[in-house]
Amino acid sequence: MATVLSGTLVAQQLATKLQKRIGLLRQQQVIPTLATIIVGNDKASLLYANRQQQTASNLGINYQLITLSQQTTEQQLLQVIQKLNQDVTVDAILIQTPLPAAINPQVIRQQVAPIKDVEGQSAESIGRLWNGQSGNLPTTAVAIMKLLHFYQIAVSKKHVVIVGRSSIVGKPLAALLLRENATVTIAHSYTDNLASLTRQADILVVAIGKANFITAKYVHPGCIVIDVGTNRDAIGKIVGDVAFQQVQAVAQMITPVPGGVGPLTVMSLLEQVVMIAERREKQHGR
Repeated sequence: MATVLSGTLVAQQLATKLQKRIGLLRQQQVIPTLATIIVGNDKASLLYANRQQQTASNLGINYQLITLSQQTTEQQLLQVIQKLNQDVTVDAILIQTPLPAAINPQVIRQQVAPIKDVEGQSAESIGRLWNGQSGNLPTTAVAIMKLLHFYQIAVSKKHVVIVGRSSIVGKPLAALLLRENATVTIAHSYTDNLASLTRQADILVVAIGKANFITAKYVHPGCIVIDVGTNRDAIGKIVGDVAFQQVQAVAQMITPVPGGVGPLTVMSLLEQVVMIAERREKQHGR
């Protein structure tokens, strides 16, 4: 039976450290501030924003939620972003996806000031990531690395298979793993014989948004399985991309859903807000 890797436990320990850093910033009259923009009424986006807001409030981070109608144009959204870019009290900007079909997310991401690009999606942030430089990083990828480090799971010389090639999980996670000398394979919807590939993994990361897709046949005994998915099954229960009970019986370690990568992603996001605020305080002395 696999050991369960609790992201909640790691997030709680990170929260304690963050509160001390936030306290020091507040002594210098700097209040870390995150502005999240949601266009439309996507339920998952609103739920995630609610979790951000609640956690930020508990930590002492100022949280601004900007909700725009489904009919918002690309130009109108750009105007909102430009205003936030110019607001010296806003440290970080998060554009929540999905966006309406009429809005090009690639155009929008490039308009966020790189220093405030808390999800690391600007061209500058992506370039710094792949060049091994410091900067803002996609927070789900960061959360996965924090989880591995906390449980002392070394990735050097390990074969890590990532199922999913998104710009917020698969691709940036590959870059972070390569920094630590892992051998990385990214699989996706066009990958043939997926199960034969995933069974080769020492560490399997799944981020595809399909409930209970990865079953025991996809995992070799002793594998470490990181489930990034958050879905609802046929009866409305929150589940991951991995069939937990099946895979737990064969894996060495596994993350639960909920309580795995999710809470640590929110905390990693807010940690990055604090890091940006610390840079502001250092540069401006306020």
